[in-house]
Amino acid sequence: MAKDKKQYICSNCGSVTLKWSGQCFDCGSWGTVYEELTAPSSSVSKRVGKELEPEILCAEENNAEQSRIITPVGELNRVLGGGLVPSSAILIGGDPGIGKSTLLLQLTSELADIGIKSLYVTGEESAQQVKLRASRLRAFSKESYVLAATNVHDIIATIDKLKTEISLVVIDSIQTIYSDDYSAAPGTVSQIRAATFELISYAKSHNIILLLVGHVTKEGQLAGPKVLEHMVDTVLYFEGDASYHYRILRSIKNRFGSVNEIGVFEMTGNGLKEVNNPSELFLMERENNVSGISVFAGIEGSRPILVEVQALITPSNMVTPRRSVVGWDPNRLAMILAVLAVRYGLNLSTYEVYLSIAGGLKITEPAADLAVASALVSAASNIPLPKGAVFFGEIGLSGEVRKVTQVDARINEATKLGFDQIFCAVHPYNEATKVNSIPHVKLLSMFGNKGSK
Repeated sequence: MAKDKKQYICSNCGSVTLKWSGQCFDCGSWGTVYEELTAPSSSVSKRVGKELEPEILCAEENNAEQSRIITPVGELNRVLGGGLVPSSAILIGGDPGIGKSTLLLQLTSELADIGIKSLYVTGEESAQQVKLRASRLRAFSKESYVLAATNVHDIIATIDKLKTEISLVVIDSIQTIYSDDYSAAPGTVSQIRAATFELISYAKSHNIILLLVGHVTKEGQLAGPKVLEHMVDTVLYFEGDASYHYRILRSIKNRFGSVNEIGVFEMTGNGLKEVNNPSELFLMERENNVSGISVFAGIEGSRPILVEVQALITPSNMVTPRRSVVGWDPNRLAMILAVLAVRYGLNLSTYEVYLSIAGGLKITEPAADLAVASALVSAASNIPLPKGAVFFGEIGLSGEVRKVTQVDARINEATKLGFDQIFCAVHPYNEATKVNSIPHVKLLSMFGNKGSK
């Protein structure tokens, strides 16, 4: 009787070797090579493929847009590029307890209200537990089905039985699904890859939308082989902090829409609630103006968002004063401090500097440089910035304020919320754009010349 064979698979890239090593030779990752047992094939036979009929590639007007399913969750539609595309496979990852299952459970319930039936497959809970959670969230419906199963063949057989009724299948989570064809434990590279391939193949051939929930590692990456992200059409990350009540759904990969698009939700006692105006969520209402606080007009995907940048400067007796940053790149803070010291004479080498993006949001775009510099100048001088001012612009090493993209969108969002002073780089084409058509908006250069306002 043939014995099971041992092989070693990298959990990061999925490469297979016959010998263990501490570092993967393909992707260079350390500690990601694990042993797995594979069942030997009984016989290898040469198979002749059958001829298939290819389709003609033609551009049918608005065919893809008309076939999208517009969900009742507007923030999800924004991230997906307009709605759910039939036969698509979508992977949603996020930290434990962030709200992935809650979002999908509410989605299946709201889709059932508009006549679209779904099958919610859970491998981590029992069917009764899902029903209790749905009752708490008021997300129950007679038009939706729930199934507690982990065998991929049983799941596909159930989907095949309901294929004429359902249009959406949710798998929560893919790490719990296994196939009898492999002797490895559920959650291993070979099991995740095999189960995902079978589910996606069936869904695409039967015009069913597949939503997969994926676990993440302690580094924040999706658990399992990297090929898992290549197999699906869309990869979404559900981000958030347990200390804050908001959640951000971010698009990392999307074959049917733009990437880096975000949807904002608020976690409440009755589940997730959409936030249509995220700027109001990240701005603090204060009666008295405080020094060290500036408002940054940022862009997340295609959506402009206003956030507060808070800075605090205090004298230090240490040889190396502390630099603490929350929500921004510490390297860019060091660069801004160097530019302020060399170009504008603001030396903070004997002070501790604390910088925070209010609300727990993480900012990555360089356009936040001007808002950070403004907050630092305000905190160092203890002079509050104008109450109706908004800042955006990239600062170069020579001290100039550089142009950024989507100026009109940033200014329109600021004026909509009552801000009437825009601090940014003075563009030569501003007179020809609609920016100056807003009479109460002033385009000012924060650091146009040394010693200017």
